Amino acid sequence: MIRILVNGALGRMGSEVVRTVLQQKDMELVGAADITATGKTIDGTAVSCETNLRQVLERVKPDIVIDFTRPEVVMDNLRVVLGAGVRAVVGTTGFTEADRQELSELAEQNGTAVLIAPNFALGAILMMKLAVEAAKYFPQVEIIELHHDQKLDAPSGTAVLTLQKLVEARGGYVAQGHPDEAEKMPGARGAEYEGMRVHSVRLPGFVASQEIIFGSAGETLKIRNDSINRECYMPGVMLGCRKLMEKSGLIYGLDRLL
Repeated sequence: MIRILVNGALGRMGSEVVRTVLQQKDMELVGAADITATGKTIDGTAVSCETNLRQVLERVKPDIVIDFTRPEVVMDNLRVVLGAGVRAVVGTTGFTEADRQELSELAEQNGTAVLIAPNFALGAILMMKLAVEAAKYFPQVEIIELHHDQKLDAPSGTAVLTLQKLVEARGGYVAQGHPDEAEKMPGARGAEYEGMRVHSVRLPGFVASQEIIFGSAGETLKIRNDSINRECYMPGVMLGCRKLMEKSGLIYGLDRLL
């Protein structure tokens, strides 16, 4: 049995993770933490939800901590988890390159592993894989990513990872658009990354969507993934937990485990 502690257990994603873990035959929910917890017990279990991650971590000694919290606290969480030699599966986004380097070093120093996945939806992973193939033939590309209006970071972690993969496929910077174009309103053309543009939409009604638009002479190609509800992430989270038990160091992107 894989012993699981869910951090951020009372949030929208955390609650979905808790329900899913409880349905797995090879996993056991041994702990839950959330900064809003007030002695609550996870429904249908004897597991109490606590506010202090370090204390519950030391007491229940999980194999893996699944973290779906917030960008401003996730690094402190992971310093605690990895420092204890415990593996971490992370769906929180907003990591910088310096953050990832620090986590890689922490994982190696403590003989453990951490999976950071900007997106756990298998359809989104396939979207990126198809986009990498398309970019070899259609190097002119822009991204539109659409999320609910409570998302804190922009562009999304999925969009950033997609851009990074497209840069590799294109071989670096590719000039796009008219060299003399001018924005009549700042930001009208979106953020720029190695010549590509990314546009972030934040509106109620969305969960998570991304469209990658390729343009060439006389045609366009669009690759899009839509997450209808948060259940779509759960197969990827469970896969990440199982695969991570055999890994060490930092793994960035669920595709690295497929």
